[in-house]
Amino acid sequence: MATPQKNTGQKGIIIAATSSGSGKTVLSLGLLAHFKREGIKAAPLKVGPDYIDPSFHAHAVGRKNDSSFNIDPWAMRPETIALAANSAGDNADIIICEGVMGLFDGATHASGSTADIAELTGWPIILVVDVSRQGASAAAVAKGFNTFRKNTKLAGVIFNKVGSERHEAMLLAAMKDTMADVPVLGMVPNESGLELPSRHLGLVQAMEHTQLDAFMVRAARAIGKNVDVKALLDIATTWDNAGLVAENASPLRPLGQKIAIARDEAFSFSYPLTIEGWRKQGAEIEFFSPLEDMAPPKDADAIYLPGGYPELHVWRLASADRFMGGLREAAKRKTTIYGECGGYMVLGRGMIDADGTTHAMAGLLQLGTSFEKRKLSLGYRRVVLCADNTPLGSVRRTLRGHEFHYATITSEGPGDALFEAEGADGTKIGKMGLVSGNVFGSFVHLIDRETK
Repeated sequence: MATPQKNTGQKGIIIAATSSGSGKTVLSLGLLAHFKREGIKAAPLKVGPDYIDPSFHAHAVGRKNDSSFNIDPWAMRPETIALAANSAGDNADIIICEGVMGLFDGATHASGSTADIAELTGWPIILVVDVSRQGASAAAVAKGFNTFRKNTKLAGVIFNKVGSERHEAMLLAAMKDTMADVPVLGMVPNESGLELPSRHLGLVQAMEHTQLDAFMVRAARAIGKNVDVKALLDIATTWDNAGLVAENASPLRPLGQKIAIARDEAFSFSYPLTIEGWRKQGAEIEFFSPLEDMAPPKDADAIYLPGGYPELHVWRLASADRFMGGLREAAKRKTTIYGECGGYMVLGRGMIDADGTTHAMAGLLQLGTSFEKRKLSLGYRRVVLCADNTPLGSVRRTLRGHEFHYATITSEGPGDALFEAEGADGTKIGKMGLVSGNVFGSFVHLIDRETK
């Protein structure tokens, strides 16, 4: 592991929750949008492998799509997390770090949680509690979260979906009697217009929302009216920040000197920190849209097809002759071509849609996939390279990533496997992915290398 070179000293807060669906994403977006409106420079971060929330973060602060980084205490080395915090916090007044699931939920029962990020960074935890179906019991929930782990203490609580003034008074009285030392920083009412629609892999993507600006205005107003933002800022600036140390490195090696990256509604699941790391190592990045039937640029020496929702656009992809032909021509030129999850499926022979219709794909890997019968594959992955002819590293190089999809494999191979994989708890999964000359891929979204 490299020698640390820089102490971040970044000031930040963590917006955590008791569980998924408690409202931490909407509250985080509201905070970011409110700070932007007030002229406070807030930088977003997202705990966990989520691709979709960071694009909403970027929209809330009015920055480009790659401006919100993921941090992950199981899949990333501490110095990689520090690198993300440094990059996010440059020229920012405060970092708003949105947690994942419940505060103590992670890759295993004891690792990979938002609480781990709080302990690593020293950032104070603001716990969001959905009180739509409880009264005084909400104080008991908050107390339990405050005492569950010795080194994890709450700096404040925000009650979400408060039903009435009487409900609010009940919650405040219960908190005063139960844990008066933890301030209630907000009472956000249960009002319409503060919901975000979802689909099978999470929220509907930010790029697909036609009324997102209006949503951000409503969320900012709700926060400004119902949350004590000044107290929250005071907590962030006075809390004992442990600080992080970072090295001048990136999570993953560049795929090439000039990397063409597919980006549109079908290919949107790429980690901004990975792309930023490639740039810092001297790689040139150019985006192109398969859905617009764009061929990858011919002068690229590497092509990256990230995951996304190709299954929702399979008809357009199958008929995108310039895109598919460009991939095949690039393969003949020995251009490096790498696909993750949805990108991996597009590199295969064919994809069966939800109606049972088979659509021809690029045919560069011996792979067939189907969405006719969905099967959830979800979890962190520790993978060891089996192939020595990829830019990911040498044989036996260990990497960490995440798998999340509903596709089933109808055929895979013949061909050489890309990885030997296991779950976060050490459960053996076996061979994953395929390699065929300069074309390779798997269902794993890579996040970081395990060691230098």
